[in-house]
Amino acid sequence: MAELSGKYLVGVYDDDDTVLHAVPKLRKAGVKIKEVYSPFPIHGLDEALGHPRTRIGIAAFMFGVTGCCAVLTLMIWTMGYDWPMIIGGKDPISIPNYIPITFEGTVLFTAFGMVTTFLISNGLGPGSHFHPRFDVRATDNKFIMAIDMSRNSMSEEEISRALKDSGAEEVNIKQF
Repeated sequence: MAELSGKYLVGVYDDDDTVLHAVPKLRKAGVKIKEVYSPFPIHGLDEALGHPRTRIGIAAFMFGVTGCCAVLTLMIWTMGYDWPMIIGGKDPISIPNYIPITFEGTVLFTAFGMVTTFLISNGLGPGSHFHPRFDVRATDNKFIMAIDMSRNSMSEEEISRALKDSGAEEVNIKQF
């Protein structure tokens, strides 16, 4: 994950609908938005920002398949070949008996895999540094739009005016 440095304009919004409708207006005006921070997920914001559709579901499915195969392989090998046991008069390799454990193993592999994927994809692993905050109210009740001035050709005054026109309550300058 890239380090934040430079000068940022920070638009503070009070309502999720306002910030959701402001993003396409600002992008249409030529403003390149770095990121929008909100205290809760806003449906449609990722499309408005131009982010591609996430492939996290594919990763979850692959972790689940891996877990299912690993657990089934372990149980079939241990109960059928390594240490065969007849329990309840059933065959040592009896797939219906393995279904509950297979389900639990699938969920376990998927959960650990998704947590690991989340940490790696967001740069939050060991030794990583947290993002500096653009505004402390982003985790409470405000919606923050960060605009990197080095990526925009428009002047600071033009972008500030566009932010105010789009419904921003306040516009601040943040230097990192």
